[in-house]
Amino acid sequence: MQDTSETADPLPDVSLRYVRVTRLRPDGFVEFDFAIGDPALSAELILGRKDFESFCALNATLPFPAEAAARAEAEHRTYLYGDAGATQAT
Repeated sequence: MQDTSETADPLPDVSLRYVRVTRLRPDGFVEFDFAIGDPALSAELILGRKDFESFCALNATLPFPAEAAARAEAEHRTYLYGDAGATQAT
C-alpha cells in the first residue's frame, strides 16, 4: 500500500466561513454564496436582511478572498451566458 500522507491535499480549515453577497433585492432579501473551509465549494443561499446579518454573526463569516470571488463571478457568468459570458462585463 502506498503512503499518500505527503502527497494528499491538506484538509480545509472548517472553522473558516466565507460569504459573498451576490445581490441585494428590493424586497429585502439578500442572495449570497456561503462556503465552509474552501471558498471554491460554496452554496447559493437567500435570507432576509436581518436573518442574513444574524447568520453572518453566528458563523463569524469572512468575505470571500478576492481570487475566489473573481473565480465565482466568472463561473456564474459562464453559467448564465455560456463560454462567451466569461468575458462579458456585469
